[in-house]
Amino acid sequence: MKKITGSYHFNYLFICLSIVMLLSACKVKYAFNDAVIDPKVKTIKLEFIDNKASYINPQLSPKLNDKLQQKITNQTKLTRVTSDDAHYVVSGSIVTYNGTQTVGISNRQASTNRLTVTIKIKLKKNLENTQDDFEVSRSFDYSANLSFNTAEAQLLDEVVRNMVDEIFNRLFSNW
Repeated sequence: MKKITGSYHFNYLFICLSIVMLLSACKVKYAFNDAVIDPKVKTIKLEFIDNKASYINPQLSPKLNDKLQQKITNQTKLTRVTSDDAHYVVSGSIVTYNGTQTVGISNRQASTNRLTVTIKIKLKKNLENTQDDFEVSRSFDYSANLSFNTAEAQLLDEVVRNMVDEIFNRLFSNW
């Protein structure tokens, strides 16, 4: 039997430590929904995002506002206030809600239509005395065999979820 030398122990220990370090590095979590907010920012006022589109889905604005409030409450440490001197004041309006665009044709007939939603958002940062204005816009395709009323009823939850995620990411993640 051969004796194990000191350099063998060193190499073995080095390899084991390297493997442990590599495995622990693989556990790094990449979360795309984490809010990045200046620690000085403590309060937020969420004004009602109203619907100023030429066609108004009466359910969209209330659901959008409710889900945005929930997401901000659940995923940030900001305190909601009603005062205009909140650190952040978020306001906006739905400016486009159009579901009449045909985007797919099959056998000389419309096969796919598209609903497009655009929301203008204003973020007033009172601590910095600045304002950021931006738009979020998304399109949602649906079968041309469906009436627009049926399609918008089926798409409403998806529209709200996607638009809330877009707004949240633009507000807090610099996306």
